[in-house]
Amino acid sequence: MDRVMSSALCSRGQPTGSKEGPGILPLLYPPSFDGRVVLYPSNRNLRDYVSWRQADCHINNLYNTTFWTLVQKGGLTTTQAEDRLNGTQAADKNDILFSEFNINYNNEPLMHKKGTTLIWEKVNETTTRQIKRPNEEETEVIVTRTRKTVTTHSCDIIGDQFWEEHPDILESDQC
Repeated sequence: MDRVMSSALCSRGQPTGSKEGPGILPLLYPPSFDGRVVLYPSNRNLRDYVSWRQADCHINNLYNTTFWTLVQKGGLTTTQAEDRLNGTQAADKNDILFSEFNINYNNEPLMHKKGTTLIWEKVNETTTRQIKRPNEEETEVIVTRTRKTVTTHSCDIIGDQFWEEHPDILESDQC
């Protein structure tokens, strides 16, 4: 089941990555996505792993944003852009984006800088139903059910706030 879920979620992202619009450059090839289902022995191992994945997402996105801006807006070839970025640090890439293209990387959407985290989350669904009991008139009843659904989050998962807001993700330390 986990393998199916991972494949379905990776596939789900593909159409959204190929949209064109203001500020979005047309793609020459369909995007590909990396999805994983992992099991770790402790809460600390899990948090370390997803923190590393988010930091890696940010590093890769900053590089790719700068690389493709140099190619598509700066007129460099892919080889020239790669050579230009060779040995650069994050501050250098931010400087290239801002000083040459007036792009403030800090204003880029969180989805690109932080990636997207999918979690199972409890959600209350409230509906109104009409019921009729024998020998009574029809009455309206409010019914609330709790279900688990997959929710998406493009936010900082390295700090404590995300984990405090979603305590059900981690197992009890008693386990």
